Order: sequence, then structure tokens, then C-alpha cells
Amino acid sequence: MCSGKAKGRLKLWLGLAVMIVLTPLGLLASGTAWGEWGSDEIKSLVGFIPKGLQRFSDLWKAPLPDYSFKGWEEAPFLHSAFAYIASAVIGVAVVLGMAYLLGRLLAKREESNG
Repeated sequence: MCSGKAKGRLKLWLGLAVMIVLTPLGLLASGTAWGEWGSDEIKSLVGFIPKGLQRFSDLWKAPLPDYSFKGWEEAPFLHSAFAYIASAVIGVAVVLGMAYLLGRLLAKREESNG
């Protein structure tokens, strides 16, 4: 029988696996995802660019902008599909790696305090 912690972890991993498997559905969507707008899109949607967004918009440059590799912006569908899936895999790996490291750090902290 599984403990409560083990069941929680199992649910977490199953949820992540489902999201990873469903990621390619984004290839069927048209337009942009809600909240992924750049300054130009926000300006066209609301008529202005908020001052904070203007000030911080150049602070971060996405490593894979528009889920594509540099130079593949106008590539055939198969290339863009591969880039989209690759960016999803890379994103999941980064998030899982950060979650793992944070978990290890918090566990170590708890051991030293407990």
C-alpha cells in the first residue's frame, strides 16, 4: 500500500505525463496562447503598452522564441512541429530539474533544522 506522500508524488508525475503527452495539441491551435502576448500584440489588443511592460520588456529574451529555433520561423510544418515539441521537452526538463533541485535543497534544510 502507498503512503500519502507516495500517492501525492504519483499523482504529480501522472499529471505531468498527461500534460507532456497533450503538448502537441498546441500545434492545432491558431493564433497565440492566452497571456503569451508580446508588446506589439498587447498594444493592438488594448491600445497601449503598460509602462511596466515597456520598462521590463527587454529584460528577458526567450531562448526559443515562438517555440522555434532561430532561422526556422518560416520553416515547413514538419520542421516547426519538431521545434515546437523540442521546446516543450526542453521546457519540461528545465522545470523538472529546477523542481528536483529545489526539493533537494528544502529536504537538506529540513534535515539540518530537524
